Amino acid sequence: MSQTQPIDPRRANQRRPKKRRNWFLRTVGLIVLLFVLTLIAVPLYAWGRIDKIEAMPTGERPADTPGTTYLMVGSDAREDLSRAERARLHTGGDAGPARTDSIMLMHVPESGPTVLISIPRDSAVNIPGVEGRQKINAAFNKGPALLIQTLENTTGLRIDHYVEVGFGGFASVIDSVGGIEMCLPKAMKDDDAHIDLPAGCQELDGVNALGYVRSRKADGKNDFGRTERQRQMVGAVAKKAASPSTILNPFRYYSVATKGVDALTVDQDMNLFDFVKFARGMKAISGSGGVALSVPTSDDNYGLCCNRGSAVKWDTKKATALFDALKQDNTSGLKSS
Repeated sequence: MSQTQPIDPRRANQRRPKKRRNWFLRTVGLIVLLFVLTLIAVPLYAWGRIDKIEAMPTGERPADTPGTTYLMVGSDAREDLSRAERARLHTGGDAGPARTDSIMLMHVPESGPTVLISIPRDSAVNIPGVEGRQKINAAFNKGPALLIQTLENTTGLRIDHYVEVGFGGFASVIDSVGGIEMCLPKAMKDDDAHIDLPAGCQELDGVNALGYVRSRKADGKNDFGRTERQRQMVGAVAKKAASPSTILNPFRYYSVATKGVDALTVDQDMNLFDFVKFARGMKAISGSGGVALSVPTSDDNYGLCCNRGSAVKWDTKKATALFDALKQDNTSGLKSS
């Protein structure tokens, strides 16, 4: 009759670390799985929250071109803001018709650098149905379709999608990423934009960031200075929203994703794939994969007829060359300015 061999304590202890390792690996695997699911689920949930409108014009339009062109506008629409929000953001109490402080075209090519082009809101253009040249901002007052039609007629470039950013949403996005650092070469004070910022690098919260990109008087550059700051801010926000400090923080990631889309209105023809391409284009603009510039101009005091004031006149030759390059999806020769 065999006797039961006693268990060697040293061998028993050797088994326990293996169980602990398995438990640790399963825990890490579960965390990674939850993280990946969060990265996928949050954008899908956020996409369902975006407002979608009929924005594209009807009738004759330029032919489709390679790549994808997005029209981006910053709207001062106030109807969705409470009285307290209007006071906090210094937007004024009158809801009134929406206007735009920012007009940009972003072209995402099939290959090559993404291009972001600022359009001065005082650009002198021919608006369909309106006699004589007007400031392009007047087209937006009658809706995005007319603004798109105006830009297509002026540039010859087909605009594929429309993205609108509202006042309140813009400030919320800035706050959700923890503020944006901007380095000011000199102090900026503008009572109309409600900012009083010292020179130097500093963190701007949503309210100050909104004033920073809306100001026309603080740097003496009028609309040109504003478009430069807007391009800077677009790149900085995109870079921070895509940074590890945002993506690896589930709470911040969720906040940025949901508040970001709550700030947006897009055309109803845009799908999730188009939106992902838009987001990737924004990220490219913030790094070495993008080019940011303003439409070439020749006169910033161009007189409009019929007592309509002065406007910004484009440099026809240079602007035509720029938009021809985009129509051909050839962005490799363009440089930031």
